[in-house]
Amino acid sequence: MWHHGSVVDGSQERYYHGTRADLKPGDLIEPGYSSNFGSRKKANHVYLTATVDAAVWGAELAVGEGPGRIYIVEPTGTIEDDPNLTDKKFPGNPTKSYRSRDPLRVTGELTDWEGHAPDVLQAMKDNLERLEQLGIEAIDD
Repeated sequence: MWHHGSVVDGSQERYYHGTRADLKPGDLIEPGYSSNFGSRKKANHVYLTATVDAAVWGAELAVGEGPGRIYIVEPTGTIEDDPNLTDKKFPGNPTKSYRSRDPLRVTGELTDWEGHAPDVLQAMKDNLERLEQLGIEAIDD
């Protein structure tokens, strides 16, 4: 299996996926479902990150009624930098955000994470709503 990132201390980087889906180890997170952002069109990629903070945003902003969840995932194929963040907002990839056309395999769940402060979360939601009203898509497939 190919993985992105450097090998440090003999282990590969840990990746996370924030969502509201109820998953268990062994489940696959695959492209082809409605995106959690923008016009909710069918996503051609699945998204993952090597930072817990970015996964928290994913869990908090995901659509749905269930609780936000953060899964530990492993890519089953190649991954690339997420151009929504790396090219448009943050040169390089300081958020360690990636995407793949191949599924992600759930290997566990991170349960001891803290969400953002309510005012910070609301500011992000307001900004995403403003972008949607301007017709600016958040997902670049």
